[in-house]
Amino acid sequence: MKSRNENQPPEKKRQNGFTLIEVLIAIVILSVGLLGMASLTGSIILSNKLSNDLTTATTLSQDKMEDIRADAYGSVASETKVACSTPYAAFQREVTVVNDSPAAGMKTVTVKVYWGPSDAHNVELKTILSQ
Repeated sequence: MKSRNENQPPEKKRQNGFTLIEVLIAIVILSVGLLGMASLTGSIILSNKLSNDLTTATTLSQDKMEDIRADAYGSVASETKVACSTPYAAFQREVTVVNDSPAAGMKTVTVKVYWGPSDAHNVELKTILSQ
């Protein structure tokens, strides 16, 4: 009679590690994820830049609006679009004053700040002054 071990096929040698196909699949999955993260990082940087520019433009328009409110009612006048002072030379500011709007004895003042290529972006603040 044969022993129990003799009837069984010889055991395969255990192989440790990964096969080449497993490594290639892992590399493809990892590279797709990293490329996605890289493009996401680029769009986040652009969004942060736009947010920073928007905040700067809003602050510049608020500063001008405060100067206008501090002036006398009769001295408030429109201003053409001009570049802001350094370090904000990339921004341009324009003031529009409409007399007797919305009623007699009132002025509607609009301060607009532009920036970007061909003034693609702008921020606009409005207020109404009375005598």
